[in-house]
Amino acid sequence: MKKVFIMALLAFSSLTINAQVETPQASPSSKVEQTVGLTNVSIDYSRPGAKGRTVYGDLVPYGKNWRTGANANTVITFDEDIKVNGQELKRGKYALYTTPKADSWDVIFYSATDNWGLPKTWDESKVALRTTVKPETLNKPVESFTISLNNLSNDSATLDLAWERTMVSVPFTVPTNKVAMNSIEKALAGPSAGDYFSAAQYFYQTENDLNKALTWINNAVSLTPEGKDTPFWYLRLKSLIQAKLGDKKGAIATAKSSLDGAKKAGNGDYEKMNKDSIAEWSK
Repeated sequence: MKKVFIMALLAFSSLTINAQVETPQASPSSKVEQTVGLTNVSIDYSRPGAKGRTVYGDLVPYGKNWRTGANANTVITFDEDIKVNGQELKRGKYALYTTPKADSWDVIFYSATDNWGLPKTWDESKVALRTTVKPETLNKPVESFTISLNNLSNDSATLDLAWERTMVSVPFTVPTNKVAMNSIEKALAGPSAGDYFSAAQYFYQTENDLNKALTWINNAVSLTPEGKDTPFWYLRLKSLIQAKLGDKKGAIATAKSSLDGAKKAGNGDYEKMNKDSIAEWSK
């Protein structure tokens, strides 16, 4: 009986040790994702509550840098270069900090995003952009700190921070016309050499229409810029397709060109593969 009791006690102790208590976060995490024109913007942050407290000028002191949220850094990411209040900001990931004041706010995009709250040592060289905006007074209080992307157009939006009865709105513009024109020009120019190579490689690997694969790899080879060497891996694929189609003579000639390119690039793997294939096809 005593042995059974001890075993039961050990089992209960194990369950107690392994159990994990789950409780709601005091400042729940949130994620915002929005496409502005053709630019993708994402924001990861935590949302503290006012809970009856005076926020700005008390809980968040005026004139001091603020983490702009709670817990780890509030992180904002842009996948294109943009302009914030007319200033250029490179594509990338930034910690979002602010310096609230009664009549103006500094909004700071900081390149280091791995801090818990503010950096222990502030590094001004990591300030990618700083801009100043005017706060607005809200008619209705906002209980939970909220970041949103509003006033969307093809070319612009606003980054809005709202809490208690204060909101600041940071305008930014995105390069929609530039991105669209690049996309149009690329599409109208037709497939790239890499596109043709990928298509030919897929057809070869899946034993699909090898004549079509040969046409595509020839297109890829023909798109080699003038004065540049054709990529040796393109030539390697072409030789394999030729061999599969029964053109051993053509395959050997192409493999020799691929071998020369591999030697020039110092790629031992492709050197060996080409030498082995040339030996095999020469039998």
